[in-house]
Amino acid sequence: MPKLLIADDDADLCALLQSYLGAEGFDVQVANDGDTALAVATAEAFDLLILDVMMPGKNGFEVLRQLRKRQLTPVLMLTARGDDNDSITGLELGADDYLAKPCNPQVLVARIRAVLRRAEPANTTAQEQAHLTVGDLALNRHNRTLLRDGELVTLTSTEFSVVDVLLRATGQVVSKDQLSREALGRELGRYDRALDMHISNLRHKLGALPSGGERILTVRGSGYQLVAG
Repeated sequence: MPKLLIADDDADLCALLQSYLGAEGFDVQVANDGDTALAVATAEAFDLLILDVMMPGKNGFEVLRQLRKRQLTPVLMLTARGDDNDSITGLELGADDYLAKPCNPQVLVARIRAVLRRAEPANTTAQEQAHLTVGDLALNRHNRTLLRDGELVTLTSTEFSVVDVLLRATGQVVSKDQLSREALGRELGRYDRALDMHISNLRHKLGALPSGGERILTVRGSGYQLVAG
């Protein structure tokens, strides 16, 4: 049973989500302020954290910032509806996904399951490559790790899924729609910035090619292309 932590100062909403998610097969704990959320999240092991941005004490961003110094537990941020800045900030800090409040509980469950699937070690078939090396990058699907020139690159589960799709299509343009479906597990929304921010984070973490060229190209109007070097 996946173990979740919901951090939100709205006690009524937490109770509602705890009941709903419990019926969906999740073990749910609740924290109503940022300090408690951080303490609980670092003391116990969770499969996923759901963080509201606006909380007493430490806000959701500060909790996420502190968590990412210690762990890569998947995080889903709850942001104010229509506030793109909150969504972008959360993704820049290492959130795996975001959802605007108020949200449909069914949509929340779908997002949770998608994030959890991305965090699972791969069950590779005979047709799939468990190990993939492209230039100075070496990817291992079994333990979901990526090495650059022999050094471990620290990635969130979502960032790993994105780079996995791009590496398998090295040299080819992958459309945003395809990348969203295969890496994020959902259709790309009209104003969805999640994919762009994950690409931005990957560019920062992977750096340039050994030759100095850009590693992940944006093909305007088409999508993204990973360059072998």
